[in-house]
Amino acid sequence: MRTKSLKKNKINVITLGCSKNTYDSEVLMGQLKASGKDVVHEQEGNIVVINTCGFIDNAKAESVNTILEYADKKEKGLVDKVFVTGCLSERYRPDLEKEIPNVDQYFGTTELPLLLKALGADYKHELLGERLTTTPKNYAYLKIAEGCDRPCSFCAIPIMRGKHVSQSIEKLVKEAEGLAKNGVKELILIAQDLTYYGLDLYKKRNLAELLENLVKVEGIEWIRLHYAFPTGFPMDVLDLMKREPKICNYIDIPLQHISDNILKSMRRGTTKEKTTKLLKDFREAVPGMTIRTTLIVGYPGETQEDFETMRDWVQEMKFERLGCFTYSHEENTHAYLLEDDVPEEVKQARAAEIMDLQSQISWDLNQEKIGQTFKCIIDRKEGQYFIGRTEFDSPDVDNEVLIDAANFYVKTGEFVNVKIVDATEFDLYGEPV
Repeated sequence: MRTKSLKKNKINVITLGCSKNTYDSEVLMGQLKASGKDVVHEQEGNIVVINTCGFIDNAKAESVNTILEYADKKEKGLVDKVFVTGCLSERYRPDLEKEIPNVDQYFGTTELPLLLKALGADYKHELLGERLTTTPKNYAYLKIAEGCDRPCSFCAIPIMRGKHVSQSIEKLVKEAEGLAKNGVKELILIAQDLTYYGLDLYKKRNLAELLENLVKVEGIEWIRLHYAFPTGFPMDVLDLMKREPKICNYIDIPLQHISDNILKSMRRGTTKEKTTKLLKDFREAVPGMTIRTTLIVGYPGETQEDFETMRDWVQEMKFERLGCFTYSHEENTHAYLLEDDVPEEVKQARAAEIMDLQSQISWDLNQEKIGQTFKCIIDRKEGQYFIGRTEFDSPDVDNEVLIDAANFYVKTGEFVNVKIVDATEFDLYGEPV
């Protein structure tokens, strides 16, 4: 008589969406490992956890397609169980349960203990900040706050992530120390809104004090700031950036638009004049800093004149890094009450025009770097190149420095001084010196 073999479960975590989701997946995986579970990230496993994104249409479609793909695999017996968590699940759980019932269970963004229980693991409070990182070993994300209190009309994040909640400085320093012990050299600070950090805990904007503490962590050489908000930006951060070499001369500050009509409708709490002054102050306080921003085209009521105001301003400001998105009409947001009146083809054409303009700006700025030497971190080897970044570049979204592996050897995860010998719109080619 054949006895049934005991199959050991392997949990495969799949991450969709932004760096904040990456962080959440890493925390989940750290908890599972601490409970003795066999856990992998985006490999093969008989139990699947999909961490979804529900931010805009494209991201929602990718999340739904991934859930359908694994529900189908479950149907065919290729996987045993499928669990879904994250923003899409938080926002549309009743609809998902109805439309895709073949998923074992859906969980929201704050239900980590319940998800762990469903996976046969316990939530361990003592695992403060410990997680299984999925990024290359030299950098990691550090989520300093969750949620958002801003009233932006187009954004569904407060619906999915709740109110702003800062993590304490002590907890974040401890987490950074743990990451540094594991070989992390670069911390990328993330939150829905960095500039709000500390208001709930310390009754003041406290990003500068957090940074003062993080720069003391041994082994951390770069600290990078992502997702600052233009209104109420704590200017003491700039003084610190200028005098503290560990803080990269880099900031990601999504500005979304510049036409006063659209900014008002978007409920951004600022104007073209104030925003332009803020960026001027940035550049005066930290000469040579890189500013990354993102813009939205095709917001309800955006006229050709509004768009041209933004286009001319992009030309004038010459951002080092810029991304452009077409507006996505999201239910339960304030802007959903407005008519989504800019045709899709107009949205696409406007986005393309902004990105064409930006690629020319990027080309010009990169040509100026030829002949200069930069400190670079080497992230990986891909094909015939070692691929690194300067302090002015964030992973996945910015320029990369390519070093020909046929002629030079550099160690991944290490810092190297690289002389730039050639450049395109979005890549630099260099030689170690």
